[in-house]
Amino acid sequence: MEQQSFTTQTTPTELNGSGNGMTLELRDVSVHFGAVAALQNVSLGVSRGELAAVMGPNGAGKSTVLKAIMGLAPVTGGQVFWHGSPLVAATHEIVKQGISFVPQGRRVFTHLSVSENLELGCLYLNDRAEQQRRLDSVLELFPILYDKRRDMASQMSGGQQQMLALGRGLMANPEALLLDEPTLGLAPIIVKEVFEKVHEINEKLQTTIFVVEHNIKGVLDIASRAYVLDKGRLVHSGTPRSVQETNILTDVFLGRLGVDSEEET
Repeated sequence: MEQQSFTTQTTPTELNGSGNGMTLELRDVSVHFGAVAALQNVSLGVSRGELAAVMGPNGAGKSTVLKAIMGLAPVTGGQVFWHGSPLVAATHEIVKQGISFVPQGRRVFTHLSVSENLELGCLYLNDRAEQQRRLDSVLELFPILYDKRRDMASQMSGGQQQMLALGRGLMANPEALLLDEPTLGLAPIIVKEVFEKVHEINEKLQTTIFVVEHNIKGVLDIASRAYVLDKGRLVHSGTPRSVQETNILTDVFLGRLGVDSEEET
């Protein structure tokens, strides 16, 4: 018996065709929580205007990728780069630089109105006219939020609250948007609506998007780049088609990577 390799790697440079071309990038990043290695020498990134999907089983380190970018996880090795320069700043300063994070679980302020929740997305902005312009733009992009702009967030359904969380992330007028499990806990029909809206944000606004997602089919339908993590390591990078044409997802979800196996004859 010899070890069977299930890993299919395509480097970001190969995807771009020439040069690095990454707008937002992790280079050999490791993250440790005490003795636990959440990420181990992970290198991945996204180019301007792309939508990159990060997939893998629970505990693979998917959400840690986004938290490492935002300064919310302890990076113990490697570096995060933004437009080719090291990204070293407090979380609120990272938002000002053009990166917005929509965390898992929506986390809207239920005791505030829809409009008030949205305004919190650019709390640092002192220009009231610009704040209103952004609010108008978000409400135009999300008709349901316009209809409910004076309602309390507690009166909204889970899907509507997710739209509110997306809208709040856009209030920072980000160049890059990080989404952590945006469809988690939502009904299938609402999942479809969320993916359509994420795709619209990417296409219409040309927003660069990094999305961590458990709904594999839905996210591969809208992604232009795909990464698969397993046990804190990057085990596949390539196009969505490269993921669909291999057994990489089956292998990581069934725990078959790195085990000795007889090759089929």
